[in-house]
Amino acid sequence: MSVHTHVRRRKRHTLTMGMALATLLSVATAAHPATASTGGGASADWPTAKVVCISADRLLSERLAKDLTDLIEAQAGRTSLALYDRTTDTECSYDANGSYDSASIVKVIVLGTLLRAAQDENRDLTETERKLAEKMITESDNDSTTTLWRQLGLPRINDFLRLAGMTNTVPDTEGYWGLTQINAADEIKLTRLLTSANPVLDEDSRTYALDLMNRVIPAQRWGTPAGAPNDATVHVKNGWLQRSAGGWRVHSLGVFTGRGHDYGMVVLTADKANMSTSVGDIEDIAAKVHAHLGGSRPIPGYTHRTDPIDLPTASDGSSTGENAN
Repeated sequence: MSVHTHVRRRKRHTLTMGMALATLLSVATAAHPATASTGGGASADWPTAKVVCISADRLLSERLAKDLTDLIEAQAGRTSLALYDRTTDTECSYDANGSYDSASIVKVIVLGTLLRAAQDENRDLTETERKLAEKMITESDNDSTTTLWRQLGLPRINDFLRLAGMTNTVPDTEGYWGLTQINAADEIKLTRLLTSANPVLDEDSRTYALDLMNRVIPAQRWGTPAGAPNDATVHVKNGWLQRSAGGWRVHSLGVFTGRGHDYGMVVLTADKANMSTSVGDIEDIAAKVHAHLGGSRPIPGYTHRTDPIDLPTASDGSSTGENAN
């Protein structure tokens, strides 16, 4: 995918935020209201409810919900899931309002805030901003993220979250951006925002953001792309944070477009045995979703990853945040 290096301002479009998903998430939350968790994900009361799916295709909805429920219930630790597919008019969720430390997937929020700020100021991104944004997304560079976080400031970041409808996402007030509290319900709103016309991010901003997510370096293209159809364009951002008290928070946000594909998913995890187990659980879920929504033609290199050498062995460092610099 190629885009112009400058993000030009264009006419804003009508917002299509998926009201059905909001209803779905409310139903899923009501199914297990006592499962709210704290930021570290250390709740002992993990959800026991089933995956909830709605779809124009009733059989697809039933099969997807059953397969994902069976899969998640067999996994240890915490998992939250939200997904949509515009082609089949399908949406699913599981513990979508559960709260997690964001790790590095907060960087997509930082990018969205930066692009919205440039729109508000009726300007292109500066050369410096483009370099910082590229390193932040494609390499998950922490220093670039810290620079942009400081430049934007909490008021502007919170304003973007408000405009995006991400009302339960809470940035860390002390500058530890990797400890922003996120949930799958809000993160799936962000993927929708990046993939359809809306008054928050214009077409050039969306194209620019998706291009960066499409160019994430190979070492960080694990997670939700596992099992993706070989004719889809893959956009991904991952986060992997190990807290000092132990336990990993490993997350993957993916969007799949082109050749008739138009779907996205967010999988958040915590309190699993290690990084490899966390990624394996995410990729099992992703492969099941792709099998139902994208067909059975996996992208070479995106098959389920079993060799831990392929994965980062250290935390993404996102909990150091602003205060480390």
